[in-house]
Amino acid sequence: MNSTIIILHIAVFLAGWTGIFGRLISLSGLPLVTYRILVSVIVLLAVLGGMKKLHWVGIRPFLKIAGCGVLLAVHWVAFFASIQASNVSIGVACVATSCFFTALFDPLINKTKVSLRQILLSFISIAGILLIFSLDVRYRLGIALGLLCAALYSLFSIFNINVAAETGEDSSTMLLYELMGGVAFLALCIPLYQLIFPAEAVVPQGNDIISLLLLGSVFTVVPFLFQLQALRKLNAFTVNIAYNLEPLYSIAIAAILFGELQQLNFSFWAGIFLIVLSVALQTYGVIKTKTNKI
Repeated sequence: MNSTIIILHIAVFLAGWTGIFGRLISLSGLPLVTYRILVSVIVLLAVLGGMKKLHWVGIRPFLKIAGCGVLLAVHWVAFFASIQASNVSIGVACVATSCFFTALFDPLINKTKVSLRQILLSFISIAGILLIFSLDVRYRLGIALGLLCAALYSLFSIFNINVAAETGEDSSTMLLYELMGGVAFLALCIPLYQLIFPAEAVVPQGNDIISLLLLGSVFTVVPFLFQLQALRKLNAFTVNIAYNLEPLYSIAIAAILFGELQQLNFSFWAGIFLIVLSVALQTYGVIKTKTNKI
C-alpha cells in the first residue's frame, strides 16, 4: 500500500508540469488536447507493441473504456481553456476541488453512504484554495472552466474505477483505449470548432511541436499509467485529494518560469497548509485502515 501511495505522488508531481504547457503552447484548448492525446496514443502503441501487450478487448468493453476517455478528453480541454482564460495558478488550483465533487458524485453513482469525513476534508482543501487566491474573482471565466474541469475529472475517476473492475483490463490497456476514445471524439469536434472559431489556429508550428511531444509522452503517459495503477488499490476520493498537491507544484513552477507569484503572503502559506493537511489526513487514514485489516 505504501508503494502505491508513492507511485500516486510521483504521478501528481509529473502532472504538476502539465499546466505549464498551457502557457508554452500557442494552440487553444481543443486542438492542443487533440494533439496531446494523439502523441500519447502513438507512444502507448509503440510501447505496448514492443512489449507484445496489445490486444483487442471486445466492442462492448471498448465502448465503455472509450466513454471514460471522452470524459478525460473534455476534462483536459476545460483545463487548458481555464489556464488560457486566467493563468496557470488559477487553472490548476481549481482542479483541487475535484475531491469535493467526488465526495458528492461517488455516493450518487455507486449508491453508497455519504462520507462526512470526505466532505470535511474537501472543505479543508477548498478553504485552502480560497485563501491562496484571497477570494479573487477577477478571472471568473477561468475559474468557471476550472470548476467544470474538476467535476469532469471526478466523474472520470469514478467511472474509470467501475469500468476497470468490470472489464478486468490492466492499466496500460485501459489508458490506450481511453485515449483512443478521447482523440476520436475531439477529432469529430474539430470541424465544428473551426466554424465557431475560424480565427483560431489548429495546426501546431515551431516550438509547439516540441512541447506537444513532451506533453503527450513524458507528462501524460507516465503519470496516467501511475494514476490508473493507484486507482486499482485506492478509492477515487483518495486519488483526487492527493491531486490537490498538483496546484502547489504548478504554482511553484509557474512562479519560477513566468513570475506569476509576485509575493508569498500569509494567506498563500495558510492555503498551502490546509491543502497539505487535507492530503496528509486522507493518506494517514488510508494507511491506518489498511494496517488494521492486516
